[in-house]
Parts: sequence; structure tokens; C-alpha cells
Amino acid sequence: MRFGANYTPTQGWFHHWLDFDLDAVRADLDSIAGLGLDHIRVFPLWPLFQPNRTLIRPRAVEQLVQLADAAAERGLDVTVDGLQGHLSSFDFLPAWTQTWHRRNIFTDPDVLAGQEEYLRTLAAALADRPHFLGMTLGNEINQFSDGPHPDPDRITGAQAAAWLERMLAACERGAPGRTHLHAEYDVTWYRDGHPFTPAQAARLGAVTAVHSWVFNGTAQRHGPTGIATEHHAEYLIELTKAWAVDPHRSVWLQEVGAPAPHIPADRAAHFTEATITNALDCPDLWGVTWWCSHDVARSLADFPELEYGLGLLGNDRTVKPAGRAIAALAKEWRGREHRPAVRSTALVVDAGGSEDAPRRSVCAPGGPVFEAWTELTAQDVRPTFVLAELASDDAHLTSRGITEVCTPEEAHQA
Repeated sequence: MRFGANYTPTQGWFHHWLDFDLDAVRADLDSIAGLGLDHIRVFPLWPLFQPNRTLIRPRAVEQLVQLADAAAERGLDVTVDGLQGHLSSFDFLPAWTQTWHRRNIFTDPDVLAGQEEYLRTLAAALADRPHFLGMTLGNEINQFSDGPHPDPDRITGAQAAAWLERMLAACERGAPGRTHLHAEYDVTWYRDGHPFTPAQAARLGAVTAVHSWVFNGTAQRHGPTGIATEHHAEYLIELTKAWAVDPHRSVWLQEVGAPAPHIPADRAAHFTEATITNALDCPDLWGVTWWCSHDVARSLADFPELEYGLGLLGNDRTVKPAGRAIAALAKEWRGREHRPAVRSTALVVDAGGSEDAPRRSVCAPGGPVFEAWTELTAQDVRPTFVLAELASDDAHLTSRGITEVCTPEEAHQA
């Protein structure tokens, strides 16, 4: 079982690439390693690394490798997100995709070629490092394809799939055999008509990634200590399995945090412990990567208020209560086999078809699937999910150890 953190530099946040200070990075990494974590997720800023479509800055790539090597010296494995993309409410897109050069970042042939070469270059630069885990295409880049983004690059589901397959192949060419994946925010699972689909998330790439944020309506509806709130990450992990072809496909809880005021500061440690403990009850969980390592400095302006205090450590690198909670869990699980019991009861998900899932909002907070799962969880049932079209497929159910199937309506009646 892996425990890690999304690395948010204390010096300049992700703008630290502009004034890269390896000593400051090393101090940050010392504080992360001090929690007993084993990996970090790292975020280059795309416009800084590839400011022109045919210019990938060698110095920037070298600094990324220096950061990765510094992490390895402290026993931390590294996974790298390529296309940033979107971070903490800010968009980072290169000028050659915007305004006078406006081109669809998912379909324009020149943009695609530039993205391919960029991802391949980053992967290749780290390919000989044994502590390099692999590439994630970008952080929640699906938000650029649809509302509520104020200026989306609209695409179809087929175009999203083609983009994902092409970019994953570029990462594989750069660093063959590593864990390359893609990661979207939860509209993939919850928003009808969104072009990035649950099937893509659960079938493309080496593992399935989920980002669990309870400010999506869960905490507002169920409160900071509600079952749905403290089990939301677990819910998303299990929901992915309805669409997976491999019954034992690994799922990575790649982002999860305790956002105030939805989770009050004095409840953050409890929420951290509860969320991770519940997630660990999911079979085939690869690991947990908390958002984020360090708080954002208050000297930086215009972040949403909740973004400033999400760190396991303060901006001064002091350990916060949530950091102590995850450190205790990491220590408890170090070297311990992760083998939770099979989840034998499956809740039926009728999203209108497995490929496009046109009615996937049934899974969103407040939807019948979400609320039925919450009710069953309150009864200690430990439910998983099965698509409606597979609910009578004995071979599929047997492969997953499912012995009982119920609909949301039946769950409510129970």
C-alpha cells in the first residue's frame, strides 16, 4: 500500500519553476519524507516547460530531473503530471494555444504533435530513474473540454478517447513499461454528456485514478461527519469498478483533501483518518496521494479560500494534525499486506449504456445510486457496483465475487 502527497512547493507554489531553488525543494522533500510517505506527484507548468510549440526548454527538463533525483535520495518515488493544465482554480495553457493562436487542445493536429513530443520528452528524461513511477497526462485536463469552464474546447467522446490513447502512447514511447495514466475530476463520473467518460477512465491507462473532493455537494448535503462525506473516496473507488473490464484493475486515490469550511479545521485530522481508513477497505487499491503536501502561502493572492490550508504541513513545513494522522496510517501499514474482503453485494448502476453513460448523473451526490450506496454503507453492507447491462451476467459477477445484486430502489426499501 502506497502513501504519498501531491507536492506543493513552499517557495512560490508551482511558480517555483520560474526561480527554481533546489535547496528549498530538498527542505520540502525532507519534511514530506519525515511523515513516512513513499512517493510524491510532481507538477511541471506546461507554458514554462514548452513556451513555444517547438521549444521544450532543456533547463526546465533538467530541473525536473533534479527534483526527481532529490526525491529519490529521500526514499520518495516520483510520478509526474505533464500538461498543467489546471491547478487550484488557475489555468496554465501556453500562448500557442490561446487568443490569436487559439486552437482546440484536444483535436488540432499541430497542438497534438506538440503535446506528444512534450510528454515523450518528460518521460524519456526520467526513464532511466528506477524511482520514476510514470506519467499522468495532466491534472484534470478534462475541465477544458466542457462546462462549467468559461471557455471550453468542445469535443465528442470519441475525440476524447482518441486524445487519451495518443497521449498515453507518447508517454509509453518515452518511458516504456512505467505506470502511465490519465486523471480527471469527478464530472467524468457525475455529469451527463461530459466527453470524458467512466469507461475511458476505467479502461485506458495502467491504472484508474480518482480525485475525491467533498465540496462537490457531498459535504453540503450530508455534513462534515456524514457517512457519505467520510466514505466519498471509497464510493468513487468502488464506482470505477462497474466500468472496468479487468475485475482486479488497480485504482489510485490520486487526490483527496480536507477542504475548509466544508471540513472544519478542527475536524481535518479525523476526516483524514476516516477517509483513508474507509478507502483501505477497497480491494485493488494502489495507494493514496493526499492533496497536498504544504499549505499555500498567504502572500499569494486570488486563490479560493479553501486552497490555502489543504496541506499536511504548513507553509513553514510544520506538521499539521492531518499530517500526523496520515503519518500514523503510513507507519501502521508499512510492510503490511493489503487484502480486504471481497465486496459481495453490488448496487446496480443504470447510466444508459456502458460506453457514453448518458445518464451518469444518477451516480452524483443526491442521485439515486449515490444515496442508495450511502444507505447500504450505513448498514455495514460494504457495497460495490455493477452496470445494469452486466447485472445478470453470471460470469462477470463470479469474476468479481459478487453474490447479491440490488437496485437503488430495493436498497431504499431495505
